[in-house]
Amino acid sequence: MEASPSTRVLVVANRTAATPRLVDAVGRRARAGPCEFALLVPDVSDRKAADWTLQTALPVLERAVRRPIEGLVGGPDPFQAVARAVRDGGFDEIIISTLPKRTSRWLRRDLIRRVEGLGLPVTAIVPREAGDTSADATLAVMGSHNTWAPNGPRSPWNPPSPGPRIGEDHPRGE
Repeated sequence: MEASPSTRVLVVANRTAATPRLVDAVGRRARAGPCEFALLVPDVSDRKAADWTLQTALPVLERAVRRPIEGLVGGPDPFQAVARAVRDGGFDEIIISTLPKRTSRWLRRDLIRRVEGLGLPVTAIVPREAGDTSADATLAVMGSHNTWAPNGPRSPWNPPSPGPRIGEDHPRGE
């Protein structure tokens, strides 16, 4: 029997590469069907910083997907790094994890919409800031269109659930 083809997923993150929201999203995607992951740390001016991010995040993400994840380092321009990785890596999907809106240079540079222009499905993980109740705490861009779904992507690997979704805070005791 022939094995089903594996979907290649490019995960784009830097300072958020080991955050629970991203780890949860990557784990859900892995459970949804056969896939391979690569973590791209773009927007780096210092190789040591990228290596630290990879050394910290890869083991956490690999535990979530229960398989090795390839580590990639981009250059100073995050869009160019993603475009190069897509061109050279044969990816089928992209997950981008950013800092909150107030502090994210990637969001100010419109990175998500620019990456969407590459023609692949894109899911964006944008964490809420303390006290932020806006509907756009997490955005998903699926395909090459301009629809952003608030509070979590709706795709085959992330159906609606009764519990908290990506971007929603989990209940915590005080």
